[in-house]
Amino acid sequence: MPSLAIELAGEPVTVMAFDYGTRRVGVAVGNSVSKSGQPLKTIAAPNIGMLFQEIGGLIAQWEPKSLVVGLPSHPDGTAHEMTGKAKRFGNQLHGRFGLPVTWVDERYTSAVLEGNSQMRDNLDAHSAVLILEQFFAGR
Repeated sequence: MPSLAIELAGEPVTVMAFDYGTRRVGVAVGNSVSKSGQPLKTIAAPNIGMLFQEIGGLIAQWEPKSLVVGLPSHPDGTAHEMTGKAKRFGNQLHGRFGLPVTWVDERYTSAVLEGNSQMRDNLDAHSAVLILEQFFAGR
């Protein structure tokens, strides 16, 4: 899947990021002008259909041109069980919504935030912000 060029003819582009987990999915949104993100919500849907229904509502509301999914791995960079699940989730996003998906290394994003008690309630959405900001920094 090709990555999206972040700015099309200088126009600001909205990007939505996801911190995928089997129980919760954090969602953040940002744009190519500010190159920063804001947490939207943490989705704890009871099944995959309801998860994608909630995501579809957010996509309709924010109209992103690109999606970013955090790709978890071991500290040494090797894949683990969640790596494949996050890839599958990103592929499902692409298939359902037709938007390009980029994967970003998310090692340590949750660890960076866990000490911040203000973010604990919405940790997954704040992790999605870090994933999104890593995406912008890499562009």
